[in-house]
Amino acid sequence: MYTKQDEQRLYEQAKQLLSSNVADAGRQADQLREVINYADWKYYVQSDPALSDFEYDSLFKQLKHLEDKYPELVTADSPTQRVAKGLSERFPTVSHLVPMLSLDNTYNAEDLTDWDRRCRELAGTDTIEYCVEPKYDGASISIIYDNGHLSRGATRGDGVMGEDVTANIRQIKAIPLSAELVKQGISQIEIRGEIVIHKSVFEAINKQRVAEGQSPLANPRNAASGTLRILDPAEVKKRGLNAILYHISDYTLNDGAQRPEGLNTHYGSLQWLYSLGFPTPAKEMKRFSHIEDVIKYCSEFEEIRDTLAFEVDGLVIKVNEFALQDKMGMTSHHPRWAVAYKFKARQATSKLRRVEFQVGRVGTITPVAKIDPVHIGGVTVTSVSLFNEDVVREKDLRIGDTVLVERAGDVIPYIVKPLTELRNGEEEPIVFPKTCPACNSELEKQQDEAAWRCININCPVQVVERMIHFASKDAMDIRSMGNANVQKFFEDKILLDIPGMYHIDWDRVQQLGGFGEKSVTNLKQSIEQSKVQPLNRLIFGLGIRHIGETTAKTLASAVSDITEFYSWDIEKLSMLEDIGPKVATSVVDFFARPENRAMIEKLAASGVNLKNEHKGQMKTDGELAGKTFLFTGTLSQFKRSDAEARVEAMGGAILGGVSSKLNYLVAGTDAGSKLEKAKKLGTVNILTEQEFLSLIEGA
Repeated sequence: MYTKQDEQRLYEQAKQLLSSNVADAGRQADQLREVINYADWKYYVQSDPALSDFEYDSLFKQLKHLEDKYPELVTADSPTQRVAKGLSERFPTVSHLVPMLSLDNTYNAEDLTDWDRRCRELAGTDTIEYCVEPKYDGASISIIYDNGHLSRGATRGDGVMGEDVTANIRQIKAIPLSAELVKQGISQIEIRGEIVIHKSVFEAINKQRVAEGQSPLANPRNAASGTLRILDPAEVKKRGLNAILYHISDYTLNDGAQRPEGLNTHYGSLQWLYSLGFPTPAKEMKRFSHIEDVIKYCSEFEEIRDTLAFEVDGLVIKVNEFALQDKMGMTSHHPRWAVAYKFKARQATSKLRRVEFQVGRVGTITPVAKIDPVHIGGVTVTSVSLFNEDVVREKDLRIGDTVLVERAGDVIPYIVKPLTELRNGEEEPIVFPKTCPACNSELEKQQDEAAWRCININCPVQVVERMIHFASKDAMDIRSMGNANVQKFFEDKILLDIPGMYHIDWDRVQQLGGFGEKSVTNLKQSIEQSKVQPLNRLIFGLGIRHIGETTAKTLASAVSDITEFYSWDIEKLSMLEDIGPKVATSVVDFFARPENRAMIEKLAASGVNLKNEHKGQMKTDGELAGKTFLFTGTLSQFKRSDAEARVEAMGGAILGGVSSKLNYLVAGTDAGSKLEKAKKLGTVNILTEQEFLSLIEGA
């Protein structure tokens, strides 16, 4: 539809329109319509946005303002006269019972005050009750229930017609397949909502994709939208989609039935749906009678947005009473009785200037893009991880590219894509080094891995990173021995390796700036206390590849002394629960290296605990004594390590895999093969996270 030249011209035209007005109103309106139609095509049809949300909204508002000021400029095909276009041909299309309109957007208190004034004028009253709820950042859907049963689910599409994705909607456990609507007098109902992905599930999906050498998904919204349009419902089920339903668009009563109580207001309708088992923002909704209170709440809510389980890009403010909504009506694009308050932009374009290659704790080489400073979501971004060479190649990134950068919550920013239509031929390919940037050793890349690695054990960057990991909270927990102090001690040659932490020259430390008597005393005590940490913390702290906290516990429970691993082979290690060939090979390789054995001997000589006096034993006292647990999937209320610690403190034991010895499997979001195996075994008690909490609180 658009050539490369067209795309480059329209992108430059959009930037010009964002920064200045065209003298001739008619010409400006034509240019705005052309750019917005192009942006709609890129976003809805290509699933490849060319503009950030803020940029798009600004252009749309410009066009709307011009057409309001000069009605003669309005054309039948203007984006303001219909909702955004775009339908995939992969699914059959169906008509919505009521068109799915967009929301008008606001970005500040002045916009909200002006909207409130218009609402009161239209409603003919001085006081209006507003309902405020989170604006979830996902994929819009419309679902229909006939006689209490889910009969159809559709995407937003062009607002009038959507894609029939009923089979995929049925895989989302948050959406009931049936509800007691007939008893409420409802024969048919159409409900609007948003398909979303829990932040922790999204992070887990991306972590797995990166581990498998795939590029990470762009953001939860795109992940939800893309998943909803996967042709295989079984694959949709694996993604762990969720849903929030926020609007009843239409309903039909049974003959002679009375309208259910609560369907006079928006607030009441969502509370009613919630009582019937539908996922709504019933608990998050607030009601206000003055716009000043709405504005204050918007400001407060933006500060806590990142604490929510799902991505939220704003708040939606609606007139609460349905009678007033009907009186106020709607335009062809949006209802007059509702508006979105959008939070600060989280997406922007920048220029990729160069790429630096950083060395990690186990020698992994990570490319990091250095971009022109750009303000996104309250922070200035100058560096963005590119993960590995395969991601760079897959996205076809080049030095000099204009790139779309996104930041969701506290997640590290990432490059969504290069804007290839803006290339002028001066861009240069990103060339990966053949030798380590820190020590100049030759890099290696295993056939089944995406990353290049430096295997020099004495590489200075790796040495520092290993010491930082060893002292970290989840390992040996040496407080005050953080990143900055480790780096400073290393540069001043006070600390050169892990065993050196137990032989620090404190006189030299006190000569450094910022180290008083109290801080030195605290650090000494913290180092001394680390000597008696349990063996699993030491194993985790050694930084063995592929060994996380849970696997470290499995290894520690199998031996009386860490040196026993000197004689273990891959076959013996593979007999342990949840230890596969890759992990077993990594453990064997680590303990076979003379330098690692020498390090362990130095730690022993320094008084660090190498033993597990409770090998094969289970705590016999406590409320969960004799019970075994395993956690799978993503927990929403606490870290998995904290949950495991809670079990162990109450006398229970943590297993590394599903077997006949397992009593309880706690399944969080996006639970996978372990859950299926437990179901097939038939002897394991499977608990939700809430059921687990009830169990330990009632024990």
